[in-house]
Amino acid sequence: MITKILGGGREVGRVGLFNKFDGIEFLVDYGFMPQEPPKYPIESPEIRNAFLTHAHIDHSGMMPWLCSRYNTNVFSTRLTAEIAEILYRDSLKLAYAKGRSFPYGENEVEIINDRFVYYEQNDRFLINDFEFHFHPAGHIPGSVLVEMVDSEVAFACDINTIDTNLVEGAKPVKCRTLFIEGTYAGVNHPDRDEMEKEFIDEIEDILKRGGKVIIPAFAVGRTQEIALILDRMGEEIWLDGMGYKISEIMLKYRQYIKNTDRLKKIFEEINFVYSGHGRKLALKSGLILTTSGMVNGGPVIWYIDKIKDDPKSAVIITGYQVEGTNGRMLLENREIDLYGIKTKVNCKVKYYDFSAHAGHNELLKFIKGCSPENVVLFHSENPEKLAEEIDFAEVYIPENGEEIKI
Repeated sequence: MITKILGGGREVGRVGLFNKFDGIEFLVDYGFMPQEPPKYPIESPEIRNAFLTHAHIDHSGMMPWLCSRYNTNVFSTRLTAEIAEILYRDSLKLAYAKGRSFPYGENEVEIINDRFVYYEQNDRFLINDFEFHFHPAGHIPGSVLVEMVDSEVAFACDINTIDTNLVEGAKPVKCRTLFIEGTYAGVNHPDRDEMEKEFIDEIEDILKRGGKVIIPAFAVGRTQEIALILDRMGEEIWLDGMGYKISEIMLKYRQYIKNTDRLKKIFEEINFVYSGHGRKLALKSGLILTTSGMVNGGPVIWYIDKIKDDPKSAVIITGYQVEGTNGRMLLENREIDLYGIKTKVNCKVKYYDFSAHAGHNELLKFIKGCSPENVVLFHSENPEKLAEEIDFAEVYIPENGEEIKI
């Protein structure tokens, strides 16, 4: 097999893996980095078939361009496709608002809706007489690990191996060649139960002293996970952004969610912000869960502007912040790009590692469990940290644009 790395080589984001086998060519994921300005993958060759492992924009974002250009079939779960459409339209809206060009428009989003081919987790199916198998990836609801059965190849583009409040963890898939993300190579996550307790205690302390808590969260997966944790507090929660709409879609696919009934109850009772007046009410209440997760736009900017100089208040980051994003700048420099101006943030800034990615030791255990002869590491800023502990297989760390032959 030959694989060309169109994106995600020695970096986190804009994943695209172009694969050639005897008798079939296919692409696995095709996304862009949601920073300002966005970073796009290398242009894909003409391709008939593509797999979309999950809806996050760094894996899905360029699929409309692909389909409109090549009439490509996109194989994914129905939930992934439905959420991806929402994210495509939101990306367009953001580009229009910022007055910048974008690789596709509304017409291309309509085109991809006709090109999706739906299979669900644990389904097996044939493409050009090659058998494929979708395994649960444990990352977000509807996410999959793609196995090419006869060729003994597996693509683990974003995985989590531990059970969270929202989904169950991924299990190893026996294979000869494993393509696997390394977002958290070199970094282990803290104990989940202890961290959730610290997170709740921190929020309660801030609220008791009269502060406000702003929690930027990805609309897909993280909003729902954090809502399930915050619900234990019994505090009034306000939700701003498209997390509510995404949650409504997820709740139609009960088979992918661990605590469906509880999540449904939470989103029936949560206070949703519909207007500017609602935003003021949310701020007065004090506990706000809002998009965007990387602080690159959306309602979160308004809230941070209001609390940035209040030492009693806090912004609590709950997920990985890609280099070049507002969230990364906030964590590293305590400043953000606020309406085009770099502005210091003087309120408290905290980070809790509620990642939906496997940590270093979990990745290593998963890789060993797959028993591969070859391991290709991508979607990582520090792939060597993982590679140095893989002494049981041939390890490849490709650059963007590089072709590897296995």
